Amino acid sequence: MNKNRTAYGLLGIAAVMLSLSFAAVPFYNWFCRTTGFAGTTSVAEKAPDVILNDVVKIRFDGSLEAGMAWEFHPQVPSMELRIGETGLAFYEAYNPTDRTIAGTASYNVTPDQAGGYFTKIECFCFTEQVLKPHERVLMPVTFFVDPDMMQDKEAKLIKEITLSYTFHETPLTEEQKQAALETDRATPVN
Repeated sequence: MNKNRTAYGLLGIAAVMLSLSFAAVPFYNWFCRTTGFAGTTSVAEKAPDVILNDVVKIRFDGSLEAGMAWEFHPQVPSMELRIGETGLAFYEAYNPTDRTIAGTASYNVTPDQAGGYFTKIECFCFTEQVLKPHERVLMPVTFFVDPDMMQDKEAKLIKEITLSYTFHETPLTEEQKQAALETDRATPVN
């Protein structure tokens, strides 16, 4: 009887641990979005009504996952922005190949303390991007730095924030594959 109780207890512990492991990823994502931990940015529907005189320099960085065939970079290396002011920046992506490629951008900001205050309103990183062969696109990101940053004794000392994106190739859906086959066949090879 004691052996059965121990076995059931261990089985229960294993089940709880397995359940917690599946809950860890969504919980971690929620935690990062809420706190800005690890440079995770926030999202808002509109900019704040308050614009401060304090200025912060925003640097832009773009990179590709190993094996991603696109070319990808920011249109400008940096801009200065008043805290609370809405900024608009563009990144350029180009597919130099003869095939349709889908990509998703991951992002973060540095220093990490700025993550909770750097807020996006619109961003190409919210959705998957699909580029046809030899297609070039400009992709916007609309953002602001939350005035609450000036109330944080460490974050208020930040004078420069870097917004970084990395594009990763993602598999095409069946529908995208069909459209790509038609497009890829119609695209002349140089």
